[in-house]
Amino acid sequence: MVFNRPGDRVLRIDRIACEGHGACAELLPELLSLDEWGYPIVHSTAVPAELAAHARRAVAACPVLALRLGRAGK
Repeated sequence: MVFNRPGDRVLRIDRIACEGHGACAELLPELLSLDEWGYPIVHSTAVPAELAAHARRAVAACPVLALRLGRAGK
């Protein structure tokens, strides 16, 4: 199990706002996949530095702003 340290980049999904468009998993398959209904499954909330740009693109592509990139501990 990976624990996020304060200040680490983390992905958060607003499950109520999410409509299952699937753009996030398409743009960030290293951390996200889709369930059988098209809703995202987060495999790791911790975002490695090498995936930060991809994570920002996935966040920007969410049509309902349900995916967020934040800092751990906030």
